[in-house]
Amino acid sequence: MKIIVSIVSFIFIGFHSIAQTDSLNDKQIKDKVLQEIQQSLDKRTMSVDSIVERLDQRLDALDKSIAATKGANEKADKFFLRVQALEDKQKAIEQNEVNIYEANFQSAIVNLVSMDREIKPLILFNTTKTFFDQLDAAGNPLNYDGYRDWFTGFNKYVKDNKNNETLELSSNLLTFAGGTTQTVPIVGPISGVLFASMSTYLSSISKKNKELREESKEMITLTMKISQFDYDKQENEHEWKVITDELNNLQGLYQTILTKNLSLLNVNTTEFCEQFTNESDADKRYKYLTVLRQKACNYVLQQKDSNPKDWKEYIYYPMMDVQSVKNRFGKTTFDINENIIRYDDLFNKYKNDSQIGGQITNLQGKLNDLRNTFDKAFDPLDYISSTAKMYKII
Repeated sequence: MKIIVSIVSFIFIGFHSIAQTDSLNDKQIKDKVLQEIQQSLDKRTMSVDSIVERLDQRLDALDKSIAATKGANEKADKFFLRVQALEDKQKAIEQNEVNIYEANFQSAIVNLVSMDREIKPLILFNTTKTFFDQLDAAGNPLNYDGYRDWFTGFNKYVKDNKNNETLELSSNLLTFAGGTTQTVPIVGPISGVLFASMSTYLSSISKKNKELREESKEMITLTMKISQFDYDKQENEHEWKVITDELNNLQGLYQTILTKNLSLLNVNTTEFCEQFTNESDADKRYKYLTVLRQKACNYVLQQKDSNPKDWKEYIYYPMMDVQSVKNRFGKTTFDINENIIRYDDLFNKYKNDSQIGGQITNLQGKLNDLRNTFDKAFDPLDYISSTAKMYKII
């Protein structure tokens, strides 16, 4: 059973060891602990390599000596020494394997618990209504200057002329859809009847009433533009719903994996929340991560002692669970980033329009705020790449 990938990829490139952690953010604290895990593994690996190299030299010397020895007793003694050297070498190799499992499991635990502080800001970001409220407002004609008053007049005309089948149908559908109060149904099957009624309304206006005719042309044009805008943004809104659903599923999965792994370390979830999740002091969070790191190391040794034949399975599968949930989290952040780009393309299509361009320009400002918030917290490609390289190969 192979354990994939290297801890070093999860370490912040160019990160320098810092004695004080008060000024470090969550990523830097995590990277500092991971760096310490890697440094410890490097030292132990060098020690094992030195032992193996020395034993290899001893084995070579014994092989030559055995080949040159004639006496049976003396040769038997040297064969015994050779067997001892081989056993010592095997012990060193097995110890190196344990060292790597310890480091990999420590890395898994540190990355897992650190996600508790990474996921929450993302969910908070996803549920922030500022951008989406303004996006909905831009897709509602009633929020544009003069439209509400004009639509009130149009709606009165529709109600007063129910002898016309189209207008009667439009009146009923407007009542059904809640039109004229909060929003206008400009997308979907109802919109076709609405536009037909607007056309009828325009035709009914006397050419002498130029002001109302021009206003009606302008408002009908505005309605159709916003309808097209709403239609175009539906795909993006669907993607946001998919992302929201995935985030909710991911949060549930994460909590399950977190609880399970904390249980393996005999860590109470209430204690974990108090000492890490809700702890504002960076230095205390760093110290708590080092405690969890040691508990992870102890767990590996306990499993090796109590389950000498299949101890690796008790380490391997929790590690794969952590890598899987981190990979899904990384993909979700990538999808969010892609959706932000799609909104940018959508806004560029409408921002220069004389009627709705102002609303779209304001939306672009909110989108930029959203993008800046996201970019400061997440680098999806880096996250996905580093997740694929979490563990050292054995």
